[in-house]
Amino acid sequence: MKRWLILEDGTYFEGEGFGAETNVFGEIVFTTSMTGYQETITDQSFNGQIITFTYPMVGNYGINRDDHESIAPTCKGVVVKEHARLASNWRNQMTLDEFLKRKGIPGIAGIDTRALTKKLRQHGTMKASIVAEEDFTHAYDQLKAAVLPTNQVAQVSTAKPYPSPGTGHNVVVIDFGLKHSILRELSKRHCNLTVLPYDTSAKKILELSPDGVMLTNGPGDPKDVPEAIAMIREIQGKVPIFGICLGHQLFSLANGADTYKMKFGHRGLNHPVREIATGRIDFTSQNHGYAVAEESIDPNILMVTHIEVNDGTIEGVRHKNYPAFSVQFHPDAAPGPHDAVHLFDEFIDMMDTWKEQHICQNGQI
Repeated sequence: MKRWLILEDGTYFEGEGFGAETNVFGEIVFTTSMTGYQETITDQSFNGQIITFTYPMVGNYGINRDDHESIAPTCKGVVVKEHARLASNWRNQMTLDEFLKRKGIPGIAGIDTRALTKKLRQHGTMKASIVAEEDFTHAYDQLKAAVLPTNQVAQVSTAKPYPSPGTGHNVVVIDFGLKHSILRELSKRHCNLTVLPYDTSAKKILELSPDGVMLTNGPGDPKDVPEAIAMIREIQGKVPIFGICLGHQLFSLANGADTYKMKFGHRGLNHPVREIATGRIDFTSQNHGYAVAEESIDPNILMVTHIEVNDGTIEGVRHKNYPAFSVQFHPDAAPGPHDAVHLFDEFIDMMDTWKEQHICQNGQI
């Protein structure tokens, strides 16, 4: 079945369709991951985006029940050089083609993904469509008129609170489009988790008497979530905070910094990040199209803790006066290297210290 990938600059690629038989529109991006396509496709930070995999073959080990990062993926499409029609792995339950069909996501194979990635690196991310051959004639005009969504966090955040019980620290998780791997890492540390919608008020958060608050990853422009920025300003100083990815951008905005859209973003498992205090280099998993502007950071409020080695962008900040920090990369790393997983332990230590320093009125911690 022939399909076409059309870019907003008029470039088009002919390929073979797989997955769901539907036409889609979205922002086209690329990821440099060599593995972890299941986790990538189910990452809600790809909401509304068409994912180009730079690795030449995708789907060779199939899809399993354990590596989902969300229940219902919301990416728009998948672009590959070659997709494996047969999968071989002891955990394999279905092929990539079958999975995409079930989730209503179209794929297109046979694309020169090197040429496509080079174009995106030169010209930046852009609008794109995957369409059936019979719809090719009118697809470009429709693409030019289409508008990218701005309410992406609202689309992927949980609608109602839910618990993930544990016996340790009481942690409130604000869901901006969270990856399950964040919950897994906190659960490994026995945290008692309460996951809340993105627009939960500071008052309701503090009523739960949390030992800490996790600000998760999510899709889109952080400036599209002003209610979260206001909430962070109200809770910081009253409870320890740890932000990841979009949570990092929102935390920075709440403290006077600015964000900007990157030319083509960071998406993949091989991004080197330097911790400024120690000089330590971690290879990290990243998925973001926005970044914190270095010149906008007030050094009296935030301290830059991590820098991306390749392009020098901000990868981490810490508050000068409150127990709060954030990182642009994913220390939960699914998929990806686990070099930075120790940051979850730092969050635990921060909550321990905070509890020791703030004794209840009855004299007990």
